[in-house]
Amino acid sequence: MATTPDLNFERDQGDFHYETTYDYDAGIGLNESTIDYISDVKGEDDWVREFRKKALKTFQDKPMPTHWASKDLENIDFEKIRYYLSKGQRPTRSWDEVPPEVKETFERLGIPEKERAFLAGVEAQFDSESSYSNMKEELAKEGVIFVSSSEGLKEHPEIFRKWFGKVIPIGDNKFSALNAAVFSGGSFIYVPPGVKVKQPLQAYFRINAEQFGQFERTLIIADEGAEVTYMEGCTAPKFETSTLHSAVVELVALKGAKIQYITVQNWSANVFNLVTKRGMAMEDAEVKWIDCNIGSRLTMKYPGVVMRGERARGEVLSIALAHDGQCQDTGAKMIHAANNTTSNIVSKSISIGKGVSTYRGVVGMPKHLDGCKNNTECDALLINSNSRTNTYPAITVRGSSNTVQHEASVSKVSAEQIFYMMQRGLSEGEAMSLSVNGFVNDLIREFPMEYSVELKRLIDLEMEGSVG
Repeated sequence: MATTPDLNFERDQGDFHYETTYDYDAGIGLNESTIDYISDVKGEDDWVREFRKKALKTFQDKPMPTHWASKDLENIDFEKIRYYLSKGQRPTRSWDEVPPEVKETFERLGIPEKERAFLAGVEAQFDSESSYSNMKEELAKEGVIFVSSSEGLKEHPEIFRKWFGKVIPIGDNKFSALNAAVFSGGSFIYVPPGVKVKQPLQAYFRINAEQFGQFERTLIIADEGAEVTYMEGCTAPKFETSTLHSAVVELVALKGAKIQYITVQNWSANVFNLVTKRGMAMEDAEVKWIDCNIGSRLTMKYPGVVMRGERARGEVLSIALAHDGQCQDTGAKMIHAANNTTSNIVSKSISIGKGVSTYRGVVGMPKHLDGCKNNTECDALLINSNSRTNTYPAITVRGSSNTVQHEASVSKVSAEQIFYMMQRGLSEGEAMSLSVNGFVNDLIREFPMEYSVELKRLIDLEMEGSVG
């Protein structure tokens, strides 16, 4: 009989820190000298340096968002952040060659074991650069590329440059511009036509330094008829000062291709998590985001899909859990740009104590299109009487043959249900945890088994002490 893997996952598993001496440090603050330092250290071509400087000007010119979560964003002091820290520039292909404190970090997080158990490849990023990157030999023989973004820029420019910054342009928002200016790390994946990667590829992003900003940039291209699943995990230790995480992820699914992107984040409560993620689906292609947001001080993340080809499909399945002092502002963006395209959004949020969860979504169907369909479901669960949830759907549907359906619900954990389970031997905390896991179970089943076990355990730990 199959057994459930013991992932030894704890809520505070990522809450440890090693004093590290960095070989490369761009210092504190952001200006053109910071850009030149990063480009010089990386040995980048002139066009990359100019791309960065153009992005820096865009970032400086764009005002801070003044709408949602704006009060908390004012607490970010960009002149007190370190934008580049690295032990070295090139990731190794062997765990034995990873610097000792970096290796011990990832061993404590269980990454090498997961690679051996069920992954086709792993990239492990420590602060600004990937320290380890490796993929199974049989995939390399099929032409699959899985390297860091820095390696992708240098070694595969003919593929990388064609789509780099095309799905998410520099000026998309203030934080995408910031990422474009100082990006470092992240993954570059290319899957050749017809190749179906059966096991997931994974990246793990670790912030170790205090007063630091991590700005990985990921680009995944699935060529015609190709399929790939990519998973990412994120942790950081708890510091008194704020930490900034501002990533950009671009997905390109060409004709008939499928990309599935899975995120389980467990940031510490001092992290501002401000991420831009978007996929582009061509004819008969599919882009699917599965997103779990737990932890962080503030998360603002709205994975999107632009359906550019006929019969393209986009999907976002998301879970957000906001505890005391946390704001999870998450959602999805679905842009229909071709006939007979289909999108699906399912959002589940849990608010505990004074936590605030918000769904914010955009669906757009122009009037010149025919046969487009969207389904949006937003369900929120309140654990305490002072918990809070918000839903802001923006759905614009034009044309007589396009259809959309939207459903939203807000509920509170039933006292009768908790009482019933307690009468059958469960503690109040166990009963609460069982109720919450039941609420999100249909989405958790979409995760690979190893991640669903981890996610359920994480929810159990988050629910400890939530009653009352």
